[in-house]
Amino acid sequence: MIEMDDGVLLRTWTVGTAAPGVVMLHGGPGVPDYLAPVAELVEDLCVVHRYDQRGTGGSGWVGERLLSRHIQDLVSLLDAWGHDRVVLVGHSYGTNLASYFLLAHPERVAGLVLLAGPFLDPWRDGARERRTAEQQARLDELDATAARTDAEEIEYLTLSWFTDHADRMRAWAWADASARMLRPVNYAMNAQLNAAMRDAPLEARVPELKQLLPPGAMIIGGVGDSRPADALRRLGTLLDCEVDVIENAGHFPWLEEPDRFAASFRSAVARQLR
Repeated sequence: MIEMDDGVLLRTWTVGTAAPGVVMLHGGPGVPDYLAPVAELVEDLCVVHRYDQRGTGGSGWVGERLLSRHIQDLVSLLDAWGHDRVVLVGHSYGTNLASYFLLAHPERVAGLVLLAGPFLDPWRDGARERRTAEQQARLDELDATAARTDAEEIEYLTLSWFTDHADRMRAWAWADASARMLRPVNYAMNAQLNAAMRDAPLEARVPELKQLLPPGAMIIGGVGDSRPADALRRLGTLLDCEVDVIENAGHFPWLEEPDRFAASFRSAVARQLR
């Protein structure tokens, strides 16, 4: 547990060797960290830090749910861990947080690896197309339920998340496992941070991001993600950044193509640690 400047304690994990630092930023917003399997892929190369973002998992919450507060939390964590500069690895919403952090504190970012994001184009239609009419109707019904039971919450999250996976045979089981592990979801945080990102959209700052992007930065995604892979390729072109979109992988490419993902991810991290 590491104390922030306002007294809030954040739950953190550190693994790896005494080498340059990597910090992993999980997605959501509003769910706890789940990136341990990704951290394990590079713990022989560097020291790797993970944490539950404020208001999720084992981390507390005080104050407004502001994007600036999350950026300040990361500054405080880097100071506590003793890193002047780190390689940031973001997944899903974590790619947005990493990008906003780079814009605010480029001097603290030595490298950047963006996993399955950020998606600057509309993407929710792809998820809807993967549900049957009955599944969509049930999701809408549960979404409108003011107080869901525990079983209903698991069903709601599973219906929301199974579309993330390219492997349609295992998608439901993977989503169900996540729904049971990544609760409770901080829906207030999710809504307020998403609103903050709409008010200050990353797409308006792409030219600035390109100027600040560290050498060797990379985007890794999955062809089978319900979010359009072409959107990642377009962003890579705008940023002049390498993009690796993995066949037969979805929003969590380390699940569906573990060997292919590991090779790409390790290479991306290793070249930015030099």
